[in-house]
Amino acid sequence: MRRFAWGHARRFNSYPEYFQQLFGGRVQKLSIDAGFTCPNRDGSKGRGGCTFCNNNAFNPSYCQPEKSITQQLEEGIEFHSKRYRGINKFMAYFQAYTNTYNHLDRLKTLYSEALEYPGVVGLAIGTRPDCIWEELLDWLGELSEKYYVIVEYGIESCYNKTLMRINRGHTFEDSLKAIDMTAKKGIRQGIHLIIGLPGENESDILSGMKMISRLPVQNIKFHQLQIIRNTNLANEYEKKPDSVKLYSLKEYLDLMIRIIELLNPAFIVERIAGDAHPDYLIKPRWGLRYDEILKKFEDLLENRDTWQGKRFKGKDER
Repeated sequence: MRRFAWGHARRFNSYPEYFQQLFGGRVQKLSIDAGFTCPNRDGSKGRGGCTFCNNNAFNPSYCQPEKSITQQLEEGIEFHSKRYRGINKFMAYFQAYTNTYNHLDRLKTLYSEALEYPGVVGLAIGTRPDCIWEELLDWLGELSEKYYVIVEYGIESCYNKTLMRINRGHTFEDSLKAIDMTAKKGIRQGIHLIIGLPGENESDILSGMKMISRLPVQNIKFHQLQIIRNTNLANEYEKKPDSVKLYSLKEYLDLMIRIIELLNPAFIVERIAGDAHPDYLIKPRWGLRYDEILKKFEDLLENRDTWQGKRFKGKDER
């Protein structure tokens, strides 16, 4: 059986296999909604939030900010135990909105409560690149000596014109600064990208991947652009549907093949597509679960005899 540079036979550096190697078994992420907001929602940078964002479309049913961290972890374990039996290692995933957008003392209290729960081996902290600072990174660096800690930055795009159009409220330069600061502290970090944002064509996306692949990050998540109910993007799409490019599943998987070929082979791929609740999703409706989409993607990789990093060029390559 053929094995790739990341040590297993799958044709991309997959998240489950990475944790299998690191912890000797499956580690289940447990989403947490700790009641944070965002600077482009509360008025410090803007109002209304990102045009695509409605966290209710992605939060599991047990994630409710009026519940304690402990209660959400308890219910999350019960929720996932119906599908996966025998799991005893968990990652507390602070997911909803901007999970570093508070005072350090408050953040320490919330993160520590999660780490004290039995079986929790680490933290995944979803945030924005403009909501990170030295003192917090210093503390997270100390924490990462004992626990698995990863900061996940929603950078979404490499292009400032796109970030402005989606009301992101930060620049790509902000992302580069945050990534550099985090790397210097020796903290694991991941990035989120949305494929198909308004105004970006495939050439833009593939050129962006060449920039992304040279960043000092460990993990990456890809999400297709989705039109979610009760968002500004949904209003825009209703008025001007031609202003938004929505990929069919076939088109998206073909593009993801080209993306994965350019991707740094050292990056751990957490997701290749997003998975919104059907009650909130307007378009595209592909009619498949994520595991079915992933199977089609892996079949394509096999059929085309290609893999993550096949066309990757490092810093010294042109």
